[in-house]
Amino acid sequence: MASLRDIQSRINSTKKTSQITKAMEMVSASKLNRAETNAKSFNPYMDKIQDVVASIASGSRNATHPMLKSREVKRTGYVVITSDRGLAGAYNSSILRTVYNKIKQNHQSPNEYGVIVVGRVGRDFFKKREVPIMLEVIGLSDQPSFSDIKDLASQTVNMFGDETFDEIHLFYNHFVSAIQQEVTEKQLLPLTDIGAESKSLNLTSYEFEPSQEEILEVLLPQYAESLIYGALLDGKASEHAARMTAMKNATDNAKDLISSLTLVYNRARQAAITQEITEIVGGAAALE
Repeated sequence: MASLRDIQSRINSTKKTSQITKAMEMVSASKLNRAETNAKSFNPYMDKIQDVVASIASGSRNATHPMLKSREVKRTGYVVITSDRGLAGAYNSSILRTVYNKIKQNHQSPNEYGVIVVGRVGRDFFKKREVPIMLEVIGLSDQPSFSDIKDLASQTVNMFGDETFDEIHLFYNHFVSAIQQEVTEKQLLPLTDIGAESKSLNLTSYEFEPSQEEILEVLLPQYAESLIYGALLDGKASEHAARMTAMKNATDNAKDLISSLTLVYNRARQAAITQEITEIVGGAAALE
């Protein structure tokens, strides 16, 4: 049985851990509010640009673009959004497990795919397993701006244009609520689902100047890059929510452990006191 000093030391260290996790929970809650606001404020822009692209794609048979057409898939790209830090519950492990299982299921050789990764956790995961990493970005702020990933987004789109990849899939954690995040897969390129989405949208009628082909040439790359940025904002909100929940659970577990250790400490102290009284009584009886 541990000594009273050892038990007291564990109680003190657990209390300090509880203070740290509580502070991290409050910090994550504050960051979550901002991240959720950023993600929601970006949605109107995405809805409008999708509306315009869908209107062109569905309204003109002559308006064509390579990003709207499927081609034979010889190599697949995976854009994976993770975090730079841990202590976020299953936020990273769930998405990395999903992507890695999909890669093993769909590909026989590393020449058939490549990974574009955001976040140090994902970068280290794929590097350890010798997965080909084409592009990487680490050290993003908790509230990233588009300029932070503009180069990565632009290069990713260009990799489809120069046929480095024949299709690109986007993986990230979608923010549902503070206690729920869903691993989401979305086909980034080609944009073959624009036409299908346009059927469910109440499209606005537009008059285009210059031609629709020229507009698509500029707008489609911006739209694809915006999909990556929108997924990053969504992923950041999910990250802060997951970390807040994980730290709350850690704080609650620390409190339970402190209660349990306090009970053990009190029992051990009572046993020690009883032992001392017994020894005193026994010594007094021996002197008589």
